[in-house]
Amino acid sequence: MGRLKGKVALISGGAGGCGLAVSELFAQEGAKVAILDLPTSQGEAVAERINAAGGDAIFLAADVSVADQVHRAVRQAEERFGAITVLMNHAGTIAAGPFLETDEADWNRLMSINVKSMFLVTKAVLPGMIEAGGGSIISTSSISGVVGTPMEVLYCTTKGACHMFARAISVEFRDRNIRSNAICPGFISTVHGKRELDLLRRFGVDASDEAIGAMQGRLCEPSEVASAALFLASDDSSFVNGTHLFVDNGYTAL
Repeated sequence: MGRLKGKVALISGGAGGCGLAVSELFAQEGAKVAILDLPTSQGEAVAERINAAGGDAIFLAADVSVADQVHRAVRQAEERFGAITVLMNHAGTIAAGPFLETDEADWNRLMSINVKSMFLVTKAVLPGMIEAGGGSIISTSSISGVVGTPMEVLYCTTKGACHMFARAISVEFRDRNIRSNAICPGFISTVHGKRELDLLRRFGVDASDEAIGAMQGRLCEPSEVASAALFLASDDSSFVNGTHLFVDNGYTAL
């Protein structure tokens, strides 16, 4: 315990699924936690639960694809806790369906939530992080950043962008003591992850329990993604920069 003591962490999409697991673990490890999520999320209740357990958390309601809302939320976090020294770009969503049946609105929606949000939140956080002397940026990518999945052309494209966003940030800001890495989970046991599997099955993709077992043994647990994020957020990974950490039990090694 205490691996993040003295650090201020902002987690986008931090009120549910793997983001929730990260928010709770980071608070347990001593970080002051700012949970950035939609107004309709359970963010307020999550922050209250963390505080009741002895942690220090606030909920910031915002749509991470809208610049004004992001800037306001980051200012609120900095006013409450000081400079953000750990950023987890976790907010994202999925889309599945035949490529020729997708339209421009589908493309714009997914790019806004999965890619534009990383740009907006990171750009808002970086000045304070640099002034504070450095920090760690973690972006949630996916096995889909390197492995094409049927019916997920749009989703795979956004995660490929996440891969290079994390890597390019690491190169540009290394000399200012900023580390930037991506976490790449396999199929996950969350509401979000199970909905993805249901969509794939609906479109004829073999996403059965047997198929998942052959690809990665079992579904990944949110706590396992959170543990990987903790490593990248902590000083234990002080010389880990520009990497893609696959949390997939060998899926991409096959």
